[in-house]
Amino acid sequence: MYKRVRLKDTVEVPPEELGDVSPDLVKRLLQDKLEGRMDEEVGSVVSVTEVHDIGEGTVLPNRPGVYYEADFDAVTFDPQMQEVVDGTVVEVVEFGAFVGIGPVDGLLHVSQISDEYLAFDGENQQLASNESNRTLGVDDAVRARIVTKSIDERNPRDSKIGLTAKQPGLGKHGWLEEDHEKREAAAGE
Repeated sequence: MYKRVRLKDTVEVPPEELGDVSPDLVKRLLQDKLEGRMDEEVGSVVSVTEVHDIGEGTVLPNRPGVYYEADFDAVTFDPQMQEVVDGTVVEVVEFGAFVGIGPVDGLLHVSQISDEYLAFDGENQQLASNESNRTLGVDDAVRARIVTKSIDERNPRDSKIGLTAKQPGLGKHGWLEEDHEKREAAAGE
């Protein structure tokens, strides 16, 4: 889920920038430091949007820059357990599909996609069912629920988000539309 949050952090202003310690400078330095980083409490910082307050500068021994504490607004993406998300398949592998949900990818394991057996078709980069001729491939839109979350702050690319699409109302958008049409046709009879 995307959130707008008020945060506080310390930023180092290099000596060549000390002539003009402005909100724009501090914003740029905070963007360089924080955007794309993952934090267990706030999630992934997508964008630093506005600097509200810049504290007094502090000089540390043997450090060339001056350190300023700043209050600022940021847009974050913080996936919540059991949250239902829409995403796009970005990669298909033998054991499942990676789904882009905001700035991170979640794993939709093959056992969590469908009750049908899905075989990996490496040539076409898709998972395919022999029972219903349904396929899941790159660029397909899916709706899934977040069922596991392990955030690695030091190495955000190693963070893991597990997804499921086996519950009612979840799955590939095309499959959901087909199921809806079948229910409407059955109700109309």
